[in-house]
Amino acid sequence: MARIAVIGAGMGALAAAARLAVAGHRVVVYERTDTYGGALRRFERDGFSFDTGPGLLPLPAVYRDLFVKTGKEPLEACVDLVQVDPSSRHVFADGTRVSLPNASRAGVVAALDEALGSGAGRRWGDFLVRAREAWDRTRRPLLEEPLWPNWQVLAEREPYPAVPHKRLLRTRRAGTLAEVGAWELRDARLAALLESHALAQGLDPRTTPASAAVLPYMEHAFGTWYVRGGLRELARAVYERCVARKVEFRFGADVTGVLEKDGRASGVELADGTVAEADFVVAGVAPGTLDRLSAQAAVRGDGEVPPQPAAASRVTVLLALRGARPEGTAHRTVVHAADREAELDALFGEAAGNTHPTVTVLRPDDPGLVPDPDHEAVTVTTVVPARPGEPYDDLADNMITVAERAVPDLRDRLLWHAVRTPADITGATGAEGGAVPVPALAADGGRLLHPSNSTRVPGLFTVGGWTHPGGGLPHAGMSGALVAGLIVEGPEFRGSQ
Repeated sequence: MARIAVIGAGMGALAAAARLAVAGHRVVVYERTDTYGGALRRFERDGFSFDTGPGLLPLPAVYRDLFVKTGKEPLEACVDLVQVDPSSRHVFADGTRVSLPNASRAGVVAALDEALGSGAGRRWGDFLVRAREAWDRTRRPLLEEPLWPNWQVLAEREPYPAVPHKRLLRTRRAGTLAEVGAWELRDARLAALLESHALAQGLDPRTTPASAAVLPYMEHAFGTWYVRGGLRELARAVYERCVARKVEFRFGADVTGVLEKDGRASGVELADGTVAEADFVVAGVAPGTLDRLSAQAAVRGDGEVPPQPAAASRVTVLLALRGARPEGTAHRTVVHAADREAELDALFGEAAGNTHPTVTVLRPDDPGLVPDPDHEAVTVTTVVPARPGEPYDDLADNMITVAERAVPDLRDRLLWHAVRTPADITGATGAEGGAVPVPALAADGGRLLHPSNSTRVPGLFTVGGWTHPGGGLPHAGMSGALVAGLIVEGPEFRGSQ
């Protein structure tokens, strides 16, 4: 039985802790804040309850597998997991609206044809077929296996089978998501639908590789899911599974250093001077934090993936509304920006702030979030640059104005609102500027790959969104499985079969 110190209680760290405890190891989790879950936090006021992090769960099979491998009770016995239908509703710049059924290619094709005109659904359906090829080519190396030593193979090859495009006597293939939208979908609204999946991750579709086609494919193939009571309930369930497997938790425990002895990790040191010895250390922390904890682990060597681009952050406005949620209301509505170029320049360039951003409006049909049936809890989220210290009052007001396109009577019903900013994300996760990690993607020279879960320090591993396979709730759970496999089975571990 090995002693294992886990730094941080984010979802990836919790997933690793539960699996390692089941394997017979003594696991102690050190969390600097007073609770678990990382970005999966909850805001409560006047009987209203809101998720302040992710509000939907893609690819729930990752957490189903975690619960199967760590105990007799399946995930569905621990949380009320429901499929969202429609998967999303979209309000485009020209006023066109469309609701997309959950995990139904035929239903999506029919809905797009009806809303956008004949042929639109076929073009989107054909795109999903090509996106599936990209998924099949990258699923295992990007999600289910430790990062390959020859990761350059993933960096150099574009897995998306783009359609040849003739332009000015030249034949080209789409290399970015924006080019896929322009050349293959050939409709500004379909392009906006495609690009919204990258934008939601804080990625610029003009530079994001075509391999990002896997993002809408995942949602199409595996559906969109919600946990009643909010996604914070998923964090609670994973935490309780850890406790049931005898994982120890030390909250308010700020780790200030990773100890090393004889060239390998040997424990952690806390802010109060306490030293905790360990045979392995698992760090579920942001890159800057890891740099401070272990200078040797932070050193980049030959053959390591290139540094990632600056990540974006989020602003979320929490809205307490009088009046019941109308019957037939979509759980998720994406209201697209009126000026795509202005929005992208504001997010990823040097332009001034965006007055009409793309926003995601979540309106869960969940009695547990409101004081009584005559009220509604709504969240509105947009992507912002990860810059600390900026004021967001004006942006929040703009977001409410944009959200009125999805909730026409919003301001008349508004009781109060609260704003969660990048500073709040920093407080929850420790990420500088409130940065939110992106999922790992192939091609583009490895720019969107993440560092390996193994580090230059033997016995020290990294877990969570800032390491392989990147950001997002499913990816966090996968990173936990990979780290547990590397510790239990050793460097020869090649992922689940």
